[in-house]
Amino acid sequence: MNFVGTLFAKHALLATGWAKDIRIKIGANGTIDAIEINATPQAHDVNLTNRALLPAPSNLHSHAFQRAMAGLTEYRSAARDNFWTWRKLMFKFADILSPDDAETIAAFVQMEMLEAGYAASGEFHYLHHQAEGVPYDDPAEMANRMVAAAETSGIGLTLLPVLYRRGGLDDSPLSSGQSRFGCTHDLYEKLISSAQNSITMLGADSTIGVAPHSLRAVSKDDLKWVQTLLPDAPVHIHVAEQTIEVDDVIEAYGARPVQWLMDNNAVDSRWCLIHATHMNESEVSQLANSGAVVGLCPITESNLGDGIFEATKYLSSGGLIGFGSDSNIRISLSEELRTLEYSQRLRDRTRAVLVDGDMSVGRNLFEAVSKGSAQAMNRNSGQIAVGQLADLLTLDTDSIHTTGLEEDKLLDGWIFAGDDNLVRDVFSAGRHLVVDGQHKNHSSISGKFHATINKLRQSL
Repeated sequence: MNFVGTLFAKHALLATGWAKDIRIKIGANGTIDAIEINATPQAHDVNLTNRALLPAPSNLHSHAFQRAMAGLTEYRSAARDNFWTWRKLMFKFADILSPDDAETIAAFVQMEMLEAGYAASGEFHYLHHQAEGVPYDDPAEMANRMVAAAETSGIGLTLLPVLYRRGGLDDSPLSSGQSRFGCTHDLYEKLISSAQNSITMLGADSTIGVAPHSLRAVSKDDLKWVQTLLPDAPVHIHVAEQTIEVDDVIEAYGARPVQWLMDNNAVDSRWCLIHATHMNESEVSQLANSGAVVGLCPITESNLGDGIFEATKYLSSGGLIGFGSDSNIRISLSEELRTLEYSQRLRDRTRAVLVDGDMSVGRNLFEAVSKGSAQAMNRNSGQIAVGQLADLLTLDTDSIHTTGLEEDKLLDGWIFAGDDNLVRDVFSAGRHLVVDGQHKNHSSISGKFHATINKLRQSL
């Protein structure tokens, strides 16, 4: 149920910049109908006392089920542990999940996203079938569970069913660990059709896109084909996450992954390239000028040892970015922002890297991520402006990390000194889901997750 009424805030970051004494009217469709500046609070307003109002970004890349793996992979399983050894453990874990498990985990993940300040989730969903790859009677059974989870949490959803066709660039068959992911073209079309029907249960702000998993997992022809299924919808793909992947694509296709993708596909504003960690200077420039978004996942990329994204050159070239929590080992909007900036500082041995003009680092990154993630999700949000979805968050202005700070300094206090405990309210398309720092269904969602996680961990 959408919130229909008015909010009042002493401080707000609007599309036009910071403003004081703001009243925002939210309509029945979850969009912002009017903004009044230098207003006086009225009795019927939701008065956001001692809180600053900001646009709430979207989380553009999530594998919800991996949240239940947190803490299970932090040991050395080979002479040199890396993404590929972690991946084997992930396959093993994915094999034991039931539809009920997947829905419970997803609802918990979405709740955590909301409490961290995200208003919407992009679910890059590839856990499709039963054990050994046998489809459910409805091939979208597991995808529909992601929709059901969003109905429970209230989060805005961009569902991204994954096309996964092969075991590697050599056209090898799917391994046993990948059998639950694979789809023929016919099965994938049926999955998309069913998921489209299911997503109508959610608000009009939720939608669907397509996700060719990676250059490893789909052929050239598959990649061309999948783009035609939903011509106006988002296209998300993993690319250039690992140096081994770069080497393998060069050997198979004669070009680096991002370069090959750009040269052989009409990569434009529909596209979101997840990670794109390993690019040369030419790829950085070409991708920045394409209108596509790079979906960065700094916490997961750090956890997996992927490498450092070339954010300095990419952003200075006009490139667009958004954030995803990917493996969901930790869901924290403020930490994603901080981790990206600190990675650049550690590499370049300097300070205040990702900033432009008169804005602070926190403001520059926050606005970039808010706008980029909205585009990647095909979501009418990312700014506080009339006609935009009321995706909003508030920050506590009385915290020890923010007291006495205003405007850009307030954002910097949250990102570099505080954490997501400063997030007090979150609205998703006008739905007031987080109040005083906690989701309205926190207890019931957490209780179900606790029981599920205990069961799963005992079975491993």
